Amino acid sequence: MKTFEELGVCEEVRVAIEELGFVQPMPVQEEVIPYLLGNRTDVIALAQTGTGKTAAFGIPLLQRIDTSFRDTQALVLSPTRELCLQIADDLRDFSKYIDGVHVEAVYGGAAIEPQMRALKKGVQIIVATPGRLIDLMHRGKVHLDLVSNIVLDEADEMLNMGFSDSINEIFESLPAEHSTLMFSATMSKEVERVAKTYLHDYKEIVVGSRNEGAENVNHIYYMVNAKDKYLALKRIVDFYPRIFAIIFCRTKVETQEIADKLIKDGYNAESLHGDLSQQQRDLTMQKFRQHLTQLLVATDVAARGLDVDDLTHVINFGLPDDIENYTHRSGRTGRAGKKGTSISIVHSREKFKIRNIEKEIGKQFVQAEIPSAEEICKKQLYKVMDQIVKTDVDDEEIAPFIQDINRYFEYIDKDDLIKKIVSMEFGKFLAYYADAPELEKVVVTKEKKPQSDKQKLQNKAAKGYKRLFINLGRRDGFYPGELMQTLNRFVGGRQEVGHIDLLDTISYFEVPEKDAKKVMIQLSGIRYKGRTVRCNDADEGGKPSKPEKSQKPKRQKKDDWRSLMGKVPHDLKGPEPDFSEEGWAMRRPRKKK
Repeated sequence: MKTFEELGVCEEVRVAIEELGFVQPMPVQEEVIPYLLGNRTDVIALAQTGTGKTAAFGIPLLQRIDTSFRDTQALVLSPTRELCLQIADDLRDFSKYIDGVHVEAVYGGAAIEPQMRALKKGVQIIVATPGRLIDLMHRGKVHLDLVSNIVLDEADEMLNMGFSDSINEIFESLPAEHSTLMFSATMSKEVERVAKTYLHDYKEIVVGSRNEGAENVNHIYYMVNAKDKYLALKRIVDFYPRIFAIIFCRTKVETQEIADKLIKDGYNAESLHGDLSQQQRDLTMQKFRQHLTQLLVATDVAARGLDVDDLTHVINFGLPDDIENYTHRSGRTGRAGKKGTSISIVHSREKFKIRNIEKEIGKQFVQAEIPSAEEICKKQLYKVMDQIVKTDVDDEEIAPFIQDINRYFEYIDKDDLIKKIVSMEFGKFLAYYADAPELEKVVVTKEKKPQSDKQKLQNKAAKGYKRLFINLGRRDGFYPGELMQTLNRFVGGRQEVGHIDLLDTISYFEVPEKDAKKVMIQLSGIRYKGRTVRCNDADEGGKPSKPEKSQKPKRQKKDDWRSLMGKVPHDLKGPEPDFSEEGWAMRRPRKKK
């Protein structure tokens, strides 16, 4: 592990980040910082949300600023007001000991006049949401003709929110000579399109694998009937007494409805969605960051830019249609080296989404049973007992009252007193779950029994796909996630994969027919945990495919000249060529003696 000094970070910035608690660089910082400090080429960095991306681009950005003049030299675009403010604050913290650096955040949902006054004084770095920046450009308050660096943070989210046209207009206003840095959690088609349009000879830096989920996140799903989803949510929340979570819903109406139900049932919850005013949203997010709110029920759009490091759970009250949204949701937990859990409450018709997400993020979901009433009550009881034991007692504070307290409880037995305290704290769960019925289990069509190797070889690939064999299996620790990472690493690009069958010593997987030959060539011969990999067409029974020999074109048969009549071009001004057998023979080159 390198130090920040070894990465090339200047002393002024090192002192500032040490005060912030930065001890060692995170993987994305270790990869990106030295490259940006030593190169002026365009960069795409793919890393999960919460992995230290702001410092990765922010530190090199600050060290490139010329503090001798106050014209705008760098621009950072972010999808939301919240993320915009967070980036600006971080850059100010990093540059605490650099004299003459001025950073300003401009964003919608706030008065534009104070932002215009701040810009008039001159700022070297503008952190902006695309819409507000375009507004200021049209008013003539922002000029980008001297910008040498532009950063697109959370580029995939920005494009998902419909900022494509604004981004296009911003890029058209930049000078020809500038560097573009694009940071994204996933490599979507829109991100690739922007990269091909505006980035030139760019370097792609991938921390982890393309489009994979965060490493420290466990993925769990509970399958229930649609009518029982809210009851299942309550049981899951009750089963984790110290939960601090975001509950994602698909629509604003559903978000408000679930939040209202939780509040009515006594949970510490609040809603966050687009129908709330900016002031309400700011207050809600402030309370959540300060842990005054335990459960935040939110839509995807409203929760973007909400950065909370110690989130224990993300709960999907139904899966999103877009797999990238799931990646962003789950990436909000498991940050800064901590463990996190992404829970999905689904019904049987959503099971196919689970399989699709597994293939995309390279991780497997664990199906869990809804906690029983007994299990929940035990968890809550242990929490109450733990709170009582760990409660700090301030003797001086209660000293004036201790005599009255002792007199009041003088005739109550110690065991009875403990029971009363526990019942008072724990009573509502006992009352609720005393007669609570167990949730009906969802019956899903049983999957077919595992097939033998012989049966596997007889299976046909889906239409348009080719079934491939690889000599790695479960005993090698080769699972779907490992397969996806191997393909991303050696084949490159966003390789589409169909059905996967894992056996003990071998595996089969499907890829589009057009990609089959490329995949076989790229995987054959690589080393995996000391083994040489072999990848072939499964229809050949896993036998090694012979290397294709370069074949010389077959010599034309004597009579083949007839098939060429009418196809050989000739000069219309000259004599028509002789296509007779004798004439054709005369055209053949003679061997030198």
